[in-house]
Amino acid sequence: MRLNPSQQRAVEFVTGPCLVLAGAGSGKTRVITNKIAHLIRECGYQARHIAAVTFTNKASREMKERVAQTLGRKEARGLLISTFHTLGLEIIKRETAALGMKSNFSLFDDQDQLALLKELTKEWLEEDKTLLQQLISTISNWKNDLIDPQGAAALARSQQDNIFAHCYALYSQHLKSCNVLDFDDLILLPTLLLQRNQEVRERWQQRIRYLLVDEYQDTNTSQYELVKLLVGARARFTVVGDDDQSIYSWRGARPQNLVLLNQDFPALEVVKLEQNYRSSQRILKAANILIANNPHVFEKRLFSELGQGSELKVLTANSEEHEAERVTGELIAHHFINRTQYKDYAILYRGNHQSRTFEKFLMQNRIPYRISGGTSFFSRPEIKDLLAYLRVLTNPEDDSAFLRIVNTPRREIGPATLQKLGEWANLRSKSLFNASFDVGLGQTLSGRGLEHLQRFTHWLNEIIQLTEREPVNAVRDLIRGIDYESWLFETSGSPKAAEMRMKNVNTLFQWMTEMLEGSDIDEPMTLAQVVTRFTLRDMMERGESDEELDQVQLMTLHASKGLEFPYVFLVGMEEGLLPHQSSIDENNIEEERRLAYVGDHHGRRKS
Repeated sequence: MRLNPSQQRAVEFVTGPCLVLAGAGSGKTRVITNKIAHLIRECGYQARHIAAVTFTNKASREMKERVAQTLGRKEARGLLISTFHTLGLEIIKRETAALGMKSNFSLFDDQDQLALLKELTKEWLEEDKTLLQQLISTISNWKNDLIDPQGAAALARSQQDNIFAHCYALYSQHLKSCNVLDFDDLILLPTLLLQRNQEVRERWQQRIRYLLVDEYQDTNTSQYELVKLLVGARARFTVVGDDDQSIYSWRGARPQNLVLLNQDFPALEVVKLEQNYRSSQRILKAANILIANNPHVFEKRLFSELGQGSELKVLTANSEEHEAERVTGELIAHHFINRTQYKDYAILYRGNHQSRTFEKFLMQNRIPYRISGGTSFFSRPEIKDLLAYLRVLTNPEDDSAFLRIVNTPRREIGPATLQKLGEWANLRSKSLFNASFDVGLGQTLSGRGLEHLQRFTHWLNEIIQLTEREPVNAVRDLIRGIDYESWLFETSGSPKAAEMRMKNVNTLFQWMTEMLEGSDIDEPMTLAQVVTRFTLRDMMERGESDEELDQVQLMTLHASKGLEFPYVFLVGMEEGLLPHQSSIDENNIEEERRLAYVGDHHGRRKS
């Protein structure tokens, strides 16, 4: 399929800053992949000097595949296509010296973060779960706004602000001492480094000579600052976004970055993609009328050449139960009349709690369904176990990972032994692993506890030494040495479940081996880099699923962004649900309108 004139203009403009204002279903991924090919084939750019940034691993993988199909793997080699956080990780691992870090750092996931902050803040928050979650969110917001602990303390206006700033400082100190980063550090640290270090900034501006950013409207403060630092005065970049699809302000996204872009880059070229290739004209007309009520920096009006399509149906209901009953009945009738598959249907709602009633009626009618947000591969217990072992192999300072593996499988190292080891390690500012080798530890620990602990850590130390020479053999020896397969058969519900879990372990081992060896597109990695990449994928892929089963899809409007279905039921369209009461109270109705607009665009033929 040929590019339309607007798409062609977006591809060919390469001499300055460019904003591609891309409506839903307007072929933006096609524009990005064609632009990368144009830069390499027509403009003389080398692949290694181009970076394309997306927000999800799924989008990143899709873009890599499309570019490889367009250019061929050899021509695409060296091209950096990644998420924002993976790009940040790439900068960090190449600039550890400039950051004052050791190269074998680990990544904390949200569970590690929760456990650490719970421990660090006992005295200050008194184990109040609500306050703890509020603290985690506040620290994340501070980091996204490029505010360090000193800055947070300076901004404090209440006793709670002061407590939170103090907890933030404790948390940051602990991360640094353990050589660990959290998710938000992957943007914060590179951004601050590029701000403060001219030599590093110029090196990365020379490395990335053309930058492309997808879903630009979802960027937060630190991500936009990172973009500006990478493109520099040369300003050779393309960002693709749509202010009408900005629905993530609750996690720091700033749609006003589109306004700032216009201010910071006066020579900005704006190209509008207004032809929709997904939905019928009826769907687009409804969406256009809805979003016209929002103020706009850039005006656009989507159109379609796919015909009028089916009429949009409005179902009224007296209650939640009545609504779910009507939607289920409508779905069953449409399915049998049109001989469709169940996976052609999506039921979209504002909040997760709305799914329960629909589940009840779908189950009663024996209709298979899937709720978005299933367990990701990297969140499975056996994968978390193996990743914890790998984290300790590459960073023995990682106490969180050490505590996960010390009794997996069981080694009769009890809580009292671990508590005394922890006290000993804290007094000497050592990691648990390193403290276990102290000669004086016998003064605190004795008997079988000390014997079992040191037998484990001495064996683990041998594996660590082997890892430096032969990482693949070391990990293979580790899995055999702990007899993990027997442990799975002992702890799983059935032999079949144990076999499936062991298959997952073998899959991870195979992926690790491939990443260590490299490929036509990707360079070989060290084991530390592989482990960090796996941990990052776990954090970013929770809720993603590649399963293609014939099931009705139930998901929130936020989770549905970027997906499309032949038939969509947009439910709970009533004041208090959509728009949500909290948004009405906070006068944030514009984002609720954008959320409904995103929902309107998911249907190909009917909404």
